[in-house]
Amino acid sequence: MKAWIATLGSQKESGLLLAIPKAGVEPAALRYPRAMPSASPAPIRHRIEIADLHAHLFHVRLTIARPAAEQVVSLPVWIPGSYMVREFSGQLQGLKAQQGRKPVAIEQLDKCSWRLQCTGTAALQIDYEVYANDPSVRAAMLSHERGFFNATSVCLQVQGQHDSPQALEVLAPKGRADWLLATGLHPISTDPRGFGHYLAADYDELADCPVTLGRLWSGQFKACGVAHRFVISGAPEGFDGQRLLDDARKISETQIRFWHASGKPPFKQYVFMLHAVADGYGGLEHRNSTALVCGRKDLPQIGQAKASEGYTTLLGLISHEYFHTWNVKRLRPAEFARYDYSRENYTQLLWFFEGFTSYYDDLLLRRAGLIDSATYLKLLGKTINQVLQTPGRKVQSVAQASMDAWVKYYRQTENTPNATVSYYTKGALVALCLDLSLRAGRPASDLDALMRALWKHCKGGPMGQGDLLEQLQALGARSYRADLERWVHGTQDLPLKELLQTHGVAVLDEPDQLAQRLGLRVDESQGLKIKTVLSGGPGQTAGLSAGDEWLGIETATGRGWRLRKLDDLLLHAQPGQALQALVSRDEQLVRLPLRMPKAGTTWRLAVQDAARLERWLTPDPS
Repeated sequence: MKAWIATLGSQKESGLLLAIPKAGVEPAALRYPRAMPSASPAPIRHRIEIADLHAHLFHVRLTIARPAAEQVVSLPVWIPGSYMVREFSGQLQGLKAQQGRKPVAIEQLDKCSWRLQCTGTAALQIDYEVYANDPSVRAAMLSHERGFFNATSVCLQVQGQHDSPQALEVLAPKGRADWLLATGLHPISTDPRGFGHYLAADYDELADCPVTLGRLWSGQFKACGVAHRFVISGAPEGFDGQRLLDDARKISETQIRFWHASGKPPFKQYVFMLHAVADGYGGLEHRNSTALVCGRKDLPQIGQAKASEGYTTLLGLISHEYFHTWNVKRLRPAEFARYDYSRENYTQLLWFFEGFTSYYDDLLLRRAGLIDSATYLKLLGKTINQVLQTPGRKVQSVAQASMDAWVKYYRQTENTPNATVSYYTKGALVALCLDLSLRAGRPASDLDALMRALWKHCKGGPMGQGDLLEQLQALGARSYRADLERWVHGTQDLPLKELLQTHGVAVLDEPDQLAQRLGLRVDESQGLKIKTVLSGGPGQTAGLSAGDEWLGIETATGRGWRLRKLDDLLLHAQPGQALQALVSRDEQLVRLPLRMPKAGTTWRLAVQDAARLERWLTPDPS
């Protein structure tokens, strides 16, 4: 997450004029779900400044204009979009409070809540520090190069005033004249670099608008007439900013038109916040912005004619998080109609909101002209093989996976592939099956129409599985209840092959990799170490275990061979041959009987009928 091009003032880079937006001219923040309050002083005010850059400390001051006599404040334990209790209060320290100049007694109620004994009507001022050294998109980060935070990890909630307007002031850091600030919040009074005062309609909006600051590369474009800003920290000097902006614009316009024939999205502005690192990947969606992390090498390079595999992956990430602007931030599970930040929020529908978004992220890259059909089929084939090579798909339904996200998907162990299925990947394949089933069953019926029908039916708001079934029946002229019982609530494999072949895709077999053949997932960075042993595979039958270091083998002739990479095994053993695997386990040498398996196959998708395939991948926009 380092190295980059600053854009203080206006300068040229790759033919692109990069300029800091003037104070107050950024488009207004999204007024959702309530109308933006007037310009009167907000009753809840959060002020954030850098306390110690090298100690990774933000100083936060919360001012409550009209506190309750026993005012309770709390810090969220999770952030929407990332379904794991993360205990953000663990990074909070030095909490103190006062009214006027009189200290206020503080009583801690639980791990993340405090009660303050207030007197009179004077404003309550609460001061504390937050340790910020989390490089992900979920929490807060402060380093010599950049700052980043989600309000859920730094801003206390005020009990009884959750729906009150919330002001946020971010002070410009001293000695960092080249730092900029970007956020989706509504600016009230900001300097030319973006530091100053912002306003949120309520705590939900504050929580849904992350803030990034630092030496940022910055660029702008309009998609369907709506202003979009792209800011990047950590970018290398040779990256092609203009290409990234052009491609992000194509993604944005394709998706806006996907959802709205009018070309008018439900937001006034949008901000992409990307941090480039040596090695990393991830994103988190928000109502009019997204926070992204990518490998520095995955950014497009000046003079690079063909998109690299890493850049295509980055475009898929951008497409995924942007699609969430509709599918999960607005059209969302009924259980998420109102977030409870103090505990887990359960739903069985993550297979729809994450899985369907995963289906559309690469498909809309194809429709935007950023990848061709062969590349799309390669990406789809990778997803299919990931699911088919996961034994947990026979153990856990994708609806169960949605409920278990809090304790399984986000808390993975060496046994995760044997016990669970991903609601991202299998959810994407459920979307594929529904799309191809609808297309085969009735003219002008497809998943695109279903998504738009759900948006209209649910008024861009909470939905349940009943809404999905109702709209499926209306579009497909039959009930899809039995299909969802099998595909979503059951554990049998999906009818992928027959549906793909019906739409012009050839499903071919090709040899699998040795690791898959053995039922192993390994780490070869420092020796040959077993990460996961898949259920029912030869590795499990032999007694190999996660954590083992596989040192070598002994053949039936008595000869021994050192293994440095798994593929070294192919030099010394043939299919069906019995041998001894020599592993180090808890610093003990263990011999295990292993029989070399025969070669297996994986799927490879190819074009069989180009006309039928293109009717699916690039439908008539009319």
